[in-house]
Amino acid sequence: MRTTRLPSGREVPVLGQGTWGLGERPENRQNEIDALRFGIDIGMTLIDTAEMYGDGAAEALIGKAIEGRREQTFIVDKVLPHNASRKRMVEACENSLRRLNTDRIDLYLLHWRGGVPLADTLAGFDDLLGAGKIRYWGVSNFDVPDMEQLIRLSGGDAVTSNQVLYNLSRRGVEYDLMPWCERHRIPIMAYSPLEQGRLMKNPELRRIADEHSASPAQIALAWVLRKEHLTAIPKASSPGHAKQNRVALDIHLTPDQLAALDRVFPPPNHKMPLEMI
Repeated sequence: MRTTRLPSGREVPVLGQGTWGLGERPENRQNEIDALRFGIDIGMTLIDTAEMYGDGAAEALIGKAIEGRREQTFIVDKVLPHNASRKRMVEACENSLRRLNTDRIDLYLLHWRGGVPLADTLAGFDDLLGAGKIRYWGVSNFDVPDMEQLIRLSGGDAVTSNQVLYNLSRRGVEYDLMPWCERHRIPIMAYSPLEQGRLMKNPELRRIADEHSASPAQIALAWVLRKEHLTAIPKASSPGHAKQNRVALDIHLTPDQLAALDRVFPPPNHKMPLEMI
């Protein structure tokens, strides 16, 4: 498994496992647990979740999947903006820890920016760091002005990651946010790298997939993973699906194929509003 380095020096896999939508249907529960466990077996040890996902159901599913294997995993969780004050964050984190059945979260993110002042959120992160309940903190869905404001605050330069929407059809962050994060050595984590499956019928994607004897989803994921220091977190609902995601890491797109995808999914040539889903 290829890895990337966090600012602390900690190595994490560039291909992790997302859990948005998991844990919400009892009939799928065992398949989803098996998918997460299989993903760990094949090196996708970074698992991303949020207190919002299924109102905690995804966290509870992860808690079951990592029983006896916590030390093998790197858990990323997210706190909702209305819980991101110093006063409320401790309770929110403790609730997540209880559902995850663990004593710490490896990377705790502010899910998106809300009405709580960033300085108050940083104070909450500091309290959790001091208590050993989280190891690192970061943000999600922050654009360049948000990041600039963040790092100007006392302690704000300790931000470990920015998780944003990024895939073939959502390339706006390439114009300014990605270069900004690269200059400041803040890793990007790409959520929804497959655009929730909506890219799969694109003819050019299917043509390139045929050239690699792969699926369109694997090509779309390989395209995201072409970025050396970026982490992608696709979801898998079965062990077979997890295996297909892992294969994408071994697909290397040629310059001609990348150019063909650029023609269909053009890179941005101007500043665009940060997209979220």
